[in-house]
Amino acid sequence: MANPVRQTQPGSLPDREPAAVHDLTTVDLELRSSIRILVVDDDRPLRETTSIFLGQEGYSVTTCGRGDEALDTLKRRCFDVVLIDLYMSQVPGIELLKTCLLSHRDTIAIMMTGNPSVATNVEALQLGAWDYLPKPFSATHLQLVIGRAAHTVLAARKAQSSQAAAEREDGHSEQLNVLGRSGAFRKVIDLARKVAVTDASVFITGESGTGKELIAQFIHTHSRRSSRPFVPVNCAALPESLLESEMFGHRKGAFTGAIREKTGLLEAANGGTLFLDELIEMSMPVQAKLLRAIQDGVVRRVGSETTDAVVNVRFVAATNRDPSKAVAEGLLREDLFYRLRVVPLHLPPLRERPEDLPLLANHFLRHFWNQHREKGAPVPHLSDAAIRTLRLHSWPGNVRELQNVFEHAVVIMKPGSVVRPSDIPFIGEAVASEEEDVETKETEGGSEFTAAPVSLEEAYPAARDRLVSEFELRYLTALIRRAHGNMSRASRLAGIDRATLYRLMDKHGLQRESVAFGEE
Repeated sequence: MANPVRQTQPGSLPDREPAAVHDLTTVDLELRSSIRILVVDDDRPLRETTSIFLGQEGYSVTTCGRGDEALDTLKRRCFDVVLIDLYMSQVPGIELLKTCLLSHRDTIAIMMTGNPSVATNVEALQLGAWDYLPKPFSATHLQLVIGRAAHTVLAARKAQSSQAAAEREDGHSEQLNVLGRSGAFRKVIDLARKVAVTDASVFITGESGTGKELIAQFIHTHSRRSSRPFVPVNCAALPESLLESEMFGHRKGAFTGAIREKTGLLEAANGGTLFLDELIEMSMPVQAKLLRAIQDGVVRRVGSETTDAVVNVRFVAATNRDPSKAVAEGLLREDLFYRLRVVPLHLPPLRERPEDLPLLANHFLRHFWNQHREKGAPVPHLSDAAIRTLRLHSWPGNVRELQNVFEHAVVIMKPGSVVRPSDIPFIGEAVASEEEDVETKETEGGSEFTAAPVSLEEAYPAARDRLVSEFELRYLTALIRRAHGNMSRASRLAGIDRATLYRLMDKHGLQRESVAFGEE
């Protein structure tokens, strides 16, 4: 700062820039007080003058005159902006910079130096310094640099606040985004969000692995019961006698092994949500007892002749079967079904929303890579051909199957490699078996191919292009297999020249060595 020990008021400093420049770094006075600044310099006059100036500007300022004091302060407290003298006794400024950024990676570090050089400035910037101030610096220069830093801090806070708000809005947002962003899936989420704010019972249907429990958690998170327990019960995992005891609790001595009184899950969920997964697997006697609890809001434990508790529970049920068919077959009480099916939700299977596959696949690839590999190891990335291969699979196990596939895949992948179809052998085998079936169906007139799923959520041009692309990939793979990798024979079988064949293979990321067995 020019005349660094000058004790004049900031507003009267002669070196201020025109208002237009000043407006670029203007920060609300109320917001300035939230910006925490640490000034580290063994030059006492400069340190104190800088502190006074920034304090009068409205910032919250702390100072340190020794490097070891600064190290201790940085370990104990977090600052938004840190001004560090590059050349200090005891602890060099570079070491302070490293400690600062290691302790708090979001801190903005600005280096101050009275002996600037290209080498030191480059080193500081490479280590993560945000900017540097050559001494002596003017009040305006300091004001501009700190103003820009403050704007950056406030922008980051706003972004973090928006992200947190989005997470509160979406509840389990990361997991839900992992499940999908397709139109079909978002319709389910929109309906779930609408019903969540009520106390209506919800009945979720969908194949195994589609994420029914996650939707139930989403509904609970968005409800007025979110501060109370979410209690899941897998009705298929427990035998009838144990399920009844788990649900309703039991009295001491109610049966062999009941050595003490036990509170059931209905009581545990009081005020919150009880999630009944695979409801149809519940026996009819337990269904009757559950219906009584829903209707009257009372719980009678096993072995009890009186009402043991009054409960207020929201019910969310789920099944991977057709509940209407289960009612017709006598597996599900009709009155219980309609009690629980106030709002029905159906989760579409993964094969009906292939546009979600790249999102899901990339997430699971990153997730399991970080879980099973050393920190910092480059994550492999999916090739277009691998994604197309994934889309050829019918995914009977839905999202859960895809998750298992990629947990298996990361074990054999090399860091930073490109995931190709051959790197997902179990998927490749599934596709190959389909292709072998195709070959057995081949006739002189051509081949029969299983039709790819059509999503009415897609516009016609997008759906057409996707289906044509998937057909081409299936056709080419089966063609090359039938020709045993012989490109000349393959082109003759397809009725196209080799140049066209190669162009189609390039379009789909197919390499001759990855599908062929040799060429004449």
